[in-house]
Amino acid sequence: MPASTFLHRSLALTAAALLATAAAATAPSAFAVPRAAADPAPDTALPAPAAPATPQSAEHPEAPGAAYKEAHDTLGPQYLTPDQWRLSAAKQAEAEARAYERSWGRAWTGTRPGSTRAGFKLSGGLHQPQRTSYWCGPATLVIAQSAHDGVAGRSQQDAATLLRTTTSGTAWYGIDINVAAPTGYPMADALNHRLPGAGYVPKALPYTPTATDKANFRQHIAFDTDNDYAVAGNAWEVPGGPHLVGHPNVEIFHWVAIDGYDTDTEAAQVNYLDPVGGVSTSVISWAGTVPRSARISSDTLTTIMGGRGYVW
Repeated sequence: MPASTFLHRSLALTAAALLATAAAATAPSAFAVPRAAADPAPDTALPAPAAPATPQSAEHPEAPGAAYKEAHDTLGPQYLTPDQWRLSAAKQAEAEARAYERSWGRAWTGTRPGSTRAGFKLSGGLHQPQRTSYWCGPATLVIAQSAHDGVAGRSQQDAATLLRTTTSGTAWYGIDINVAAPTGYPMADALNHRLPGAGYVPKALPYTPTATDKANFRQHIAFDTDNDYAVAGNAWEVPGGPHLVGHPNVEIFHWVAIDGYDTDTEAAQVNYLDPVGGVSTSVISWAGTVPRSARISSDTLTTIMGGRGYVW
């Protein structure tokens, strides 16, 4: 989709989303990321939509590893800017509309979920192994960028400089990078800087993602893939919790590029590109078991990203 088309549509959807909200109100890195820097003042930013913790119940049990994350998290409060709130609402409205169109199309043609249709649909990111043990963020940035523009071989050093990556990795939140109007979300800001008009927004997740969080992620990966964009996912793997394919049962903060979904299962399975794939074991000792590209349950991946989130 041309950038101008998305921007025009986003403006219209922002108004629609705000009207819908008003109507509803009246109706019967392979390493730990650094602690967040000073948060934006409340008068210029609003709390991110996902709180760190999720109320637990028999219907919504705690995710494996969630207690560990809650006990060890040092990130602190996160905020979205007003523009990010508006764009998130606009994109969510369109993602839901697209999901409805797909559902309506299946009903019209008599196609049942789970029946064979088109298999995996990919935006087509071009994989690069990360060049250091802590450059999963820079590698994810250039891979995600390539999914849209098809340019291979970009410099991870340039990406690391832009993201302000350190030996501790690339932050999820709390770092202002050198772009116009930084928001504190380095990956989102870098993707929007390099892909003008893309409209990337961060989506924070609680330690135990809800059924709605998981359904939203399926809508978001389908929406981005259909528009020829990849999602940048910030995984937080912990002992006893689910892990990415080939990763050991230890604590790992890690960025991956999520570049496709299974159309036959309505994104119940997704495809991602792992920057650890292809890295020498002299750089990352466990890299030998990690594929460059892998498929995983979208619900499992959402759980893995719990406590951090993704940029879509």
